Parts: sequence; C-alpha cells; structure tokens
Amino acid sequence: MRIKEHPILGNFDKGAEVRFTFDGQTMAGFENEPISMALRSNRVLIHRYTAKRNEPRGVFCAIGRCTDCIMIVNGQPNIRTCVEPLKAGMIIETQKGKGPVQKTE
Repeated sequence: MRIKEHPILGNFDKGAEVRFTFDGQTMAGFENEPISMALRSNRVLIHRYTAKRNEPRGVFCAIGRCTDCIMIVNGQPNIRTCVEPLKAGMIIETQKGKGPVQKTE
C-alpha cells in the first residue's frame, strides 16, 4: 500500500523506520515520507471531518492543493499531510471542522 513514485512529487526513498502517534495509537512509518502515506500504510483513510456536515475526508489531490487531508499535527491544525514529512514522535490527530481554536497571547 505504500506509494513509491508520484507524478508530481517524485520518488520516495524510505528513511529510517520511526514511530508516531495517531489519535492515541502508536504506529510506524518511514522518516520523511508524507504523513498521509504513513497513515495509509497503517490503513487510516479518514483525516478530517467537515465543519458543516461532519463528513469524512481523506487524501484527494495528494499534492497539497486541496484541504481534504488536513489534520492536527503536534497541536497545530490545518496541516496538509500529503506534503508534510513524517518525523519520529509526531502526534497526529483527526481534525474535526476547523480544528481547535488557537490561543493568542
């Protein structure tokens, strides 16, 4: 299930295997592959739910142009996971609506 070649983003070389957390569950992926690729390899296809209708969304364009794959990554909402590289220890969460409200100081 792992994408090895992409017509826009190019080839993906496997980095070191790393662990990350998705909605409280520990998973494995390869460093620097797109987060969405690591999730798909772990059979996660839903990345967020829409604000108005609570409809599930996942990877659509896979090149960072749409917002269907946005998720909360390390507490930051609206991260496009199809182009964001995976790093060891990342905390990735399903995004609901526009995500959590960011506090400003």
